[in-house]
Amino acid sequence: MLESEYYDELETRDPEEREIQLFEGLGQHLKTAKDDSPYFQDLLKDITPGDIKTRADLVQLPITRKSDLGGLQKDTPPLAGMTNIAPNNFLRLYQSPGPAYDPEAKGRDWWRVGRALHAAGVRPGDIIHNTFSYHLTPAGMMFETAAHAIGCTVVPAGTGQTEQQVQAIAHLRPSVYAGTPSFLKVLLDRAAEEGADVGSLTKAVVAAEALPEALRQDFNGHGIQCLQAYASADLGLIAYESKAMDGLIIDERLIVEIVRPGSGEQVPDGDIGEVIVTTLNREYPLIRFATGDLSSVMEGASPCGRTAMRLTGWKGRADQSTKVKGMFVTPTQIAAVLKRHAEIGKARLVVEQRGGKDTMTLLCEVIVGNGGGDDQLATAIADTLQSLCNLKGEVDLTEPGSLANDGLVIEDKRAVD
Repeated sequence: MLESEYYDELETRDPEEREIQLFEGLGQHLKTAKDDSPYFQDLLKDITPGDIKTRADLVQLPITRKSDLGGLQKDTPPLAGMTNIAPNNFLRLYQSPGPAYDPEAKGRDWWRVGRALHAAGVRPGDIIHNTFSYHLTPAGMMFETAAHAIGCTVVPAGTGQTEQQVQAIAHLRPSVYAGTPSFLKVLLDRAAEEGADVGSLTKAVVAAEALPEALRQDFNGHGIQCLQAYASADLGLIAYESKAMDGLIIDERLIVEIVRPGSGEQVPDGDIGEVIVTTLNREYPLIRFATGDLSSVMEGASPCGRTAMRLTGWKGRADQSTKVKGMFVTPTQIAAVLKRHAEIGKARLVVEQRGGKDTMTLLCEVIVGNGGGDDQLATAIADTLQSLCNLKGEVDLTEPGSLANDGLVIEDKRAVD
């Protein structure tokens, strides 16, 4: 369906049909991962795959954190036993900063990035100037294999060498740029300085950085329509922008949740939390994989006609750990406080410095009662906070809805030297 506006018929499925099909696939996926992957065999030992039938059931599954990958792989090299095939059966193996290692298996557009390129208007016959790195990390190959799946020619530009890249664009006349938005800006500025004609570029698919609206408008001024893709080395494509430019549309092979940072608890649509991804990828079956990114779910479907769930975009990092009086305090600890006190709907730990000393105040949204019950509850919460963090902190009970919807669990207000 490459001549169509849509990459395939999956993009316009009825949302209920998509949900049913995803969770039917998940049941078999969990069984296969449990049978074939040593890591998931242990992680899911107490889970019956057939019990995970709905999105609400996902909370029964343990979370695996991206931030833990390096340590897990060091303990069990090379890939922590997370794969369903032997390492020497993969097509490529990559190293990302950390270091963490990621595989690529054989198959057409294994990373599924083709869907993002197609949504940006990339079609067979386009030449793509690909400035993502080809050195150890997979980004370069993620976009190259997607381009080949669509039927495009690729200029494997990689990173750096700005002058040579401008020369290549002027000579080869590619129609599509793939890379970070900041490097596209660098190339356009250098081309202007040198009087080079890079006007062949009319489309751009950018990733790995935020895309400020002012920069997008700057690209529009150069005749380039710039759309975003949200991908990672471990998961491949997570979500992508369509020409409607109204949210990031979740890839068709993923189940995405938004949870309260530091916990596996799902938050209501519209609330900012951590992006958790389960990929129906047989060779690398990441299940409830915590990306460390913050986002939220948008209501409704995209105006472009694609019906999958949408994210509002990148809202920051979920890892908000900080040191107080020489000791780490983490979102996981704050989540544990909430778990012990059902009266708390949402909480935020504010860390400040007063009189040269670190202080902690836990702001808790609760349904405020009457009489001395509130004081008793605040004291009980403070005791729990001290027990879990080994640090004393004040507790301030607030009304529901008083805390900002920004995903922050720990707010460090101390001045940075």
